[in-house]
Amino acid sequence: MYCPFCSHDITQVLETRYQEDDNSIKRKRKCESCHGKFVTFESVQLSFPLVIKKDNSRQAYQRKKIEKSLMLALRKRPISIETLHITIQSIEQILLLIPKEISSQEIGILIMEALKKLDKIAYIRFASVYKNFENISDFKSVMKELGKNNG
Repeated sequence: MYCPFCSHDITQVLETRYQEDDNSIKRKRKCESCHGKFVTFESVQLSFPLVIKKDNSRQAYQRKKIEKSLMLALRKRPISIETLHITIQSIEQILLLIPKEISSQEIGILIMEALKKLDKIAYIRFASVYKNFENISDFKSVMKELGKNNG
């Protein structure tokens, strides 16, 4: 670590603290040369694939979009925030295995698969928007499919 004051390359770590809120490490440091003190933060940088949108544009992966979709589908359902975060993490573990790009449709499928295991009502809610249901028969076919998987 280089000193921000004199650019000397040897600094001493005075204190290290784990920051639970964002999974980072805060280190208080002191330069061996100028004795300047400063703080650094270390965190893991994960490499998610780019998301290909319906219009073929590409954008960086945004966890908030998955979280928002899941929260909407799970609204007023008996699922804890902890379970929601575990579900998002399981989806992200799959995304981290994708080397460069993934379509937003494929992400939607991953969300539907997670919801199918987690909560059938939330799955139907998400599927109705994702698959653009237009009539009752669309709902009936999904419910029939869920019935086959349960029985």
